[in-house]
This record gives sequence, structure tokens and C-alpha cells, in this order.
Amino acid sequence: MIALAQMAENVLRTADGREKTALSHKYAAEWRAARAAGEAPEIGTSNPPLRPARPDKPELLSPRDVPHRKPGSPEGRIALLHAVAHIELNAVDLHWDIIARFTDVKMPMGFYDDWVSAADDESKHFNLMCDCLEALGSHYGALPAHAGMWRAAEDTVDDFMGRLAVVPMVLEARGLDVTPNMIQVFKSAKATQAVDALEVIYAEEVAHVAYGSKWFHFLCGRHELDPKEAFHDLVRTYFHGVLKPPFNEEKRAEAGIPPDFYWPLTESV
Repeated sequence: MIALAQMAENVLRTADGREKTALSHKYAAEWRAARAAGEAPEIGTSNPPLRPARPDKPELLSPRDVPHRKPGSPEGRIALLHAVAHIELNAVDLHWDIIARFTDVKMPMGFYDDWVSAADDESKHFNLMCDCLEALGSHYGALPAHAGMWRAAEDTVDDFMGRLAVVPMVLEARGLDVTPNMIQVFKSAKATQAVDALEVIYAEEVAHVAYGSKWFHFLCGRHELDPKEAFHDLVRTYFHGVLKPPFNEEKRAEAGIPPDFYWPLTESV
């Protein structure tokens, strides 16, 4: 079994979405099997690319140039599924990148267990969205997509705690806020395949946000930092703009993020 950091780099350097997620699933299964056997596999080191490999399509556009379609129409629902597929593919890479990028920081094996699990989940989520698109006669890459999805990773390339604060605790937490309304759009259209897929994603994303909160608090303890103050400082440094309500306070609390972490960030400083 190759070192985990090299597994992560291999996923990041695989361009095709289905191939990337198949490799992600394979490595996650190998990791879990080794851990179940009582092993502590080598983490190792790697040389991850600044940006992950990507397929030729979708065309990546500035957020303001991505066409907006009404979600109530069939075309709008396809666009929504495509946008979620794009988010999930980026999430696969984000979770492998946090493994590959910060091997200079010694972490417990549980950290790697969590992020391998999260990357495995995101791989499943991408494929669920692709299956929904293909059932509707479309596919991932058929529409343009948001070019800014990797910006948070680039901004925090040298800041482990910044990465944990911004990616799981802000961006993925936002998914907890908006997914219930997406599910309702597809329920109204009686699109049961999409509803079932989005409900799986919604249920599993809580754990990913919780992993971020858990390991952020762990590092705050290691460095004797106040977690709330550190979170506010890092989000104001790396997140562009302010956080926007409404917030899914119940699910955020379930993931270990209390209201006094995010409400102060709704205001400019």
C-alpha cells in the first residue's frame, strides 16, 4: 500500500470526474482495510499540485458570467444538479488536498480517518449527481460552471487552520443552510431520484462540517488559542465577503458550530 499522501496526490492529478472518484473510492477502501486490521499506515509526503487536474468540460466562468436559470423549470433543475455535481467534485479534491498539503503538521491517525471518509463520501455524492444528470439526458460538463470553487484552497495553501476554518466550517456549513430548499425544489417536481440523492448528501455533510470543527478545536488547543476568536480572525482573513443568513442553526449545532461563531461574521468589520 502506497503512503496516504501519495494516494491523495494521485487523486488530485486525475482529471476525469468518474475516474477521480473511482480512484478515491479505491484508496479509501484500502485505507479502511488497513485500519481495520489494526495497522497505522504511512502518511508520507507528496507534492500536490496547486490546482487539481480537471476535465476539458465544464467551461469554468466567473460567478457573474454563469447563466442563472429558474429552478422551477426542467432546465433549471438540470442546472442546479450540475452546480451541485461541480461542488462535490471540488469537495473530493479539497478533502484529499488537506491530507496531501499539510503533512508537515503531525496529526493523530483519527484526522486521516476522518478526511479519507469525507473524501469517500464526496466521491459518492459526485456520482449520485452525475447519475441524476444522465437520467435527465444531460451530463457533468454539459453546462458552464463556477471558476471560483478552488479559491479557498489557494488562499489557504500555507495555513492549515485557515483551511479548516474556511472550507468545512464556512463553505460546507453553507451547504447545510441551502440544501433543504434544493430538496424542496425537486420534491415539488416529483423528481424522486434527485430528492433521494440530495437527502443522502444533506445527511452526510453534517459529519464533514463536524470534522472541520473537531480538528480546528484540536489545533486551537494545541496552540492555546481561543477557538471563537481564532475562527473569526481566520474567516475575516481568508473568506471574501460576509456570511449571509438564514442559517440552519440546528444542523450547524449538530456539527459543533454554535451561533456565536457565525453570527458576528454577518457584519463587515
